[in-house]
Amino acid sequence: MPLLPPLQRPWQRYLRSVLLVGVTSLLSVPVHRFVSPSNLVMLYLAAVVIAAIYLGRGPAALTAVLGVLAFDFFFVQPRLSFTVANSEYLLTFLGLLIVGLVISTLAARSREQADAARRREAQAVALYELSRDLASASDLDDILHVVVRHVGETFGREAGILLAAGDTLQTRSLSPGFALDEDEMAVAAWAFEEGQPAGRGTDTLADTAVCFMPLRTARGVLGVLGVQSIEPGVHLRSEQSRLLEVFASQAALAIERAEFAEQAREAQLARAADELQRALLNSVSHDLRTPLVSITGTLSSLEEDGACQGDPVQRSLITMAREEAERLNGLVGNLLDMTRIEAGALKATEEPCDIQEVINAALDRLGDRLVGRAVAIDTAELLVPMDFVLMVQVLVNLLDNALKYSPPATPIGVAARDVGGALEISVLDRGCGVPPDELTRIFDKFYRVHPSTGAGGTGLGLAICKGIVEAHHGRIWAENRPGGGTIVTVALPQEPPAPAAGSAA
Repeated sequence: MPLLPPLQRPWQRYLRSVLLVGVTSLLSVPVHRFVSPSNLVMLYLAAVVIAAIYLGRGPAALTAVLGVLAFDFFFVQPRLSFTVANSEYLLTFLGLLIVGLVISTLAARSREQADAARRREAQAVALYELSRDLASASDLDDILHVVVRHVGETFGREAGILLAAGDTLQTRSLSPGFALDEDEMAVAAWAFEEGQPAGRGTDTLADTAVCFMPLRTARGVLGVLGVQSIEPGVHLRSEQSRLLEVFASQAALAIERAEFAEQAREAQLARAADELQRALLNSVSHDLRTPLVSITGTLSSLEEDGACQGDPVQRSLITMAREEAERLNGLVGNLLDMTRIEAGALKATEEPCDIQEVINAALDRLGDRLVGRAVAIDTAELLVPMDFVLMVQVLVNLLDNALKYSPPATPIGVAARDVGGALEISVLDRGCGVPPDELTRIFDKFYRVHPSTGAGGTGLGLAICKGIVEAHHGRIWAENRPGGGTIVTVALPQEPPAPAAGSAA
């Protein structure tokens, strides 16, 4: 049985008031033989009070009028007619009618106040129980089940909840007898998109059998709550509609809380995974660094030793092993740099540096890799505050990336210029370019645009560049070059950033 049942239909209450007058008249038939007719008025007044208490103001007024007529017709001479032989009874009729109407008004008002108090108490209890069960729900599915169950218990209706799944609505929790056809789903979609109630009992698409309430929070509409009457033609009263809106609001807040909790759990798991990954990479990288340096040094000594000069095969194998060891050493270095950046341990020591010296130092680091490759440099003498070692690393990574993803016969360009008070350093190549939707993703960790090309690397170079540039309070971006190829640009401020307010001088 619902906690807030709808009132009886009006015609039923008025019919009962007529029956009440009839019963009173029947009871008065044996009584009038022993009392005077004027004393029978008290029975009709009692009927008026009963009607006012149990049937309402209108039926009580009807009982008073019918009581006067019945008293006149059955018990005032001449009986069985509305003719009055004694004019004194007119005063009795008038008194019965006035007293009956006053009593009906007062009793009905008391009854209405008592009913309103009971309904408010029932609403408070319903909201308390809903809030209590929502607070104890452990996850989103439990919350949806609690809302559907409480709507059924409180309003005596079938209910269903549809939540947003991208741009569409997906049914998540339904009462056993709740079902939606295509037209009702369209009404639910309208309520979700417009954020307004729709369907039965509203001003929008009222012909639909289901009433849909949007589940709205400060972030927007999360879905809709659908309510369908079990008995056709029985509608919610205005106060029940308001209570249903409160239910929808409470449900929306609980759903949002569950989504936030799920996001927090996922973020916590992601942080834990990142910390574990960082610790593992840091440990492995440090453990690999020392033996790699020893291996590289040993292979370099063997390569320079004259003992292998006479055997080209052995010399080729030693050279290839040294190059692979150096590449692996560079990979380990990138892992360590990435670990420092993510841990926030990378600090740039900014001093005025000549950009030409930074470019030349990066070219020297690449050494033999630039053999046979034309490098066009377009720069002026610019002194910019930066960390010399870190910015050399940035240019080395950018040039290495350009060498990997461009044909061997194509030139590479390096340009530096003053643009609006900032130093912009660009590395240009004539490679295969980057798909437009991936231009921002190439700076993500372990992301590679063309892994099938066979170019070496793990996708850390550009991520390291981004971390170093941001440590200089600058920015880095990529764009496709007209005619083919890629341009990666680094912008650094030529003036050091102002200290934060309240920081020490």
